[in-house]
Amino acid sequence: MATLLRKNIAPLTDTLTVTIVQEDYQKSVEASLQKFTKSANIPGFRKGMVPAGLIRKMHGQSVFQETIIKTAEQELNQYIAKENLAIFAQPLPLTADFPTMDINHPGSYEFSFEVGLKPSFDLHLENIEATRYSIDVTDDMINAEIERLQIRNGNMTEPEVIQTAENVLNVRFIELDQDGNELEGGMSKDNSLLLKYFAEGTRSSFLGKKINEDVTIQLNKAFEEKELDIILADLGLTKEQAATNFKIVITKIGVVEKAPLEETLFKVTYPNQTISTAEEFTQVVKKDIIGYYEIQSRNQLHDQIYHALIENTKMEFPTDFLKRWLQVGSEKQRTPEEASKEYPIFQDQLKWNLISARLMTEYKIEVIAEDLKDFAKQQLMNYMGGQLGALGDNDQWLEDYALRMMQDRKFVEDSYLRISTEKLMLAIEGVIKVVDEKISAEKFAEKIPAHPHS
Repeated sequence: MATLLRKNIAPLTDTLTVTIVQEDYQKSVEASLQKFTKSANIPGFRKGMVPAGLIRKMHGQSVFQETIIKTAEQELNQYIAKENLAIFAQPLPLTADFPTMDINHPGSYEFSFEVGLKPSFDLHLENIEATRYSIDVTDDMINAEIERLQIRNGNMTEPEVIQTAENVLNVRFIELDQDGNELEGGMSKDNSLLLKYFAEGTRSSFLGKKINEDVTIQLNKAFEEKELDIILADLGLTKEQAATNFKIVITKIGVVEKAPLEETLFKVTYPNQTISTAEEFTQVVKKDIIGYYEIQSRNQLHDQIYHALIENTKMEFPTDFLKRWLQVGSEKQRTPEEASKEYPIFQDQLKWNLISARLMTEYKIEVIAEDLKDFAKQQLMNYMGGQLGALGDNDQWLEDYALRMMQDRKFVEDSYLRISTEKLMLAIEGVIKVVDEKISAEKFAEKIPAHPHS
């Protein structure tokens, strides 16, 4: 009869050694061989009439090994379930102890597995403090957004000469040598940019220029740092190559005539709303900006909660086991160095999974089919934006779309995670101490995290 020995070898790390004897696997081996006998197709023999000795000779050893390993795994899983062991991932076999199995010399076999145990921990949500930011939406922000909408919906004209910093220029960058001549084999690349992207001291060199005329520049003098980084990336150059000289040949000149603040622009921007005046349009734009920042503020608050829980919840982990699992147990095989480098982020993910799982149980967080359907509809509305009005019967179209998406397994899994996390965060908001604070859009932008996490 199979036995299992559990031994602690490190903090939150145990070995589980399964020992099975011949009576544990012999009947399964014989049953599998009989199944082969009934189904085997071997030239010279009718189906089901292949001699048992031949089947044993051809398939016996592989069936023997597979059955023993399967029996050991079943015993291991039954023990884990019976003892209610909370483990990370899957047990890792200790291959150094892997026995030699021979169908001609059956006996007892021993298999050892290493498991990483999930830690116990305490949560103290009452100690968490966070700030809910209210972003000040200024007239300048509203006017800038209106101007962007006017430009996006404006008409492009092509003047003969460059007149203002707002002119759009299609240009060709041609690399020059130290003597100012075109470099043989050098770079030649087309680009499009506004004249105002050039440094102020360079813009005057372009004013009055016509198509096919050119200006010679040195990249790090022609552009400020922010724009220089973009241009270097476009050209495939490094910071060390920022002093490269180029001839800029003008291939096209354009200027955008802003769409006037009238009903045509209002209808194109918000086809589902009736807007008659510039004042009404301004109020709708303001409402959109406020709504955008409300979402960003909520996301930032949730980011604070995430980090507070990660940083303030004390937890031990079976570090060596998890690093080994990263190397050999996950889909992507890693070197020891890669596993060590990735481990801190991996541990935070595990920590959050443990915390969120407990809290979702505690707060009875559920995601029902209607939640998934509503989420699919909202995603489509966000994607379509103002164009949704062109779809006719929106309600039926949205309903059909949502039902199709709910048949997509990946969509359901991703949406379930996002919806459940959002519900959990809203529940946590009601427990922790949240302080409201007004802030400028510029200051708020500095608080947006540059790192993704679950």
